[in-house]
Amino acid sequence: MALRFDIRASDSPWVDSVWTCTSRRVTEMTSVATPCWGLVFWEREGTAHVSVTGPETGTATAPVPEGASFVGIQFAVGTSLRVVPTADLVDGGLVLPDVTRGSFELDGLRWETPGPDDAEALVERLVRAGAVVRDPLVAEVLRGGRPDVSGRTVERRFRAATGFTQGAVRQIERVRTASALLASGTPVAEVVTKLDYFDEPHLARALRRYVGRTARQLREGAGGAIALDLDQPTTS
Repeated sequence: MALRFDIRASDSPWVDSVWTCTSRRVTEMTSVATPCWGLVFWEREGTAHVSVTGPETGTATAPVPEGASFVGIQFAVGTSLRVVPTADLVDGGLVLPDVTRGSFELDGLRWETPGPDDAEALVERLVRAGAVVRDPLVAEVLRGGRPDVSGRTVERRFRAATGFTQGAVRQIERVRTASALLASGTPVAEVVTKLDYFDEPHLARALRRYVGRTARQLREGAGGAIALDLDQPTTS
């Protein structure tokens, strides 16, 4: 069974990461919580497909088409499609119609299907055309700024733009970092201290809710295929 993700970070302020994957002898995987939405391009037996994936609030079992090759773009938190608010995509998604092996339709226009090295170029074109947008106030908050509006206004616009509260985004990002640390062999007690979890049971509950794995499973690589990059670099 194999479902290995090759994931790279992006320098684009509109993109969180770009990933590729090929499925072999696997028909399902564990999806994990993420505050990001994405575009997924995949091909199987000569037929091309494109999907919009929404942010996910927790873990679930997702089907995987065997023998398919994927390229995915995970968009930065706070971005959204003009035609579909990100909040409407949470725990869901869309399958785009009228897809060929070289192009797809989105927001009334046709776009060239990207490879992993062309992802940012596609995103730039989508941004210039206004197909991908973001709330500047939310972007400022994510950069650490403090807009001159009430906290209630910030939270309302943050939730409208992302589908999450700021606290939920922080929780999900923290547990994803914890998963990578545990998979790299970092002791549980050290992860608890490093990431400011209250105690080990608190970390265990977060892993169960958002990742669907125990610390031991992450350390041993057990539990089956999972939609998570466990080889990502971790900071000291």
